[in-house]
Amino acid sequence: MSLADFLRDVLELTGTHLGCEHGVCGACTVLLDGEPVRSCIVLAAQADGHTVTTIEGAGSPDGRLSVVQEEFCAAHALQCGYCTPGMVLAGQALLERNRRPALADIDEALSGNICRCTGYVQIREAIERAARRLRLQDEQAEVDTRDRINH
Repeated sequence: MSLADFLRDVLELTGTHLGCEHGVCGACTVLLDGEPVRSCIVLAAQADGHTVTTIEGAGSPDGRLSVVQEEFCAAHALQCGYCTPGMVLAGQALLERNRRPALADIDEALSGNICRCTGYVQIREAIERAARRLRLQDEQAEVDTRDRINH
């Protein structure tokens, strides 16, 4: 059984979409130990003992959206929404590794995700905006830490 089928049919986590079922379109992208994978070509058994993050787990446990999810909404980076979960997770994985991605980095991170509705402009914009917000959060956390140490 594929990881995508396990997530959808057994765990009833239907945010992971199936498109091509051949690992080409990226609609089924989830994070496996923080790295994007096409869940339609990963066996569920291969994920045993690993951390799997679906779009349902992309935000915080209290239900707040992640920064990337918020910026996808703010930038209108979705139309039909079918590819959105995979795009969001690919973007989140990129920003966990690189808070200052160049446009080429964003394009590379999204290269395995196909969107037939948009021209990718808003999707790139959403990831750039999320990167800026995350950098600001990182800077603020650093200031807060210094303040606690100095007081």
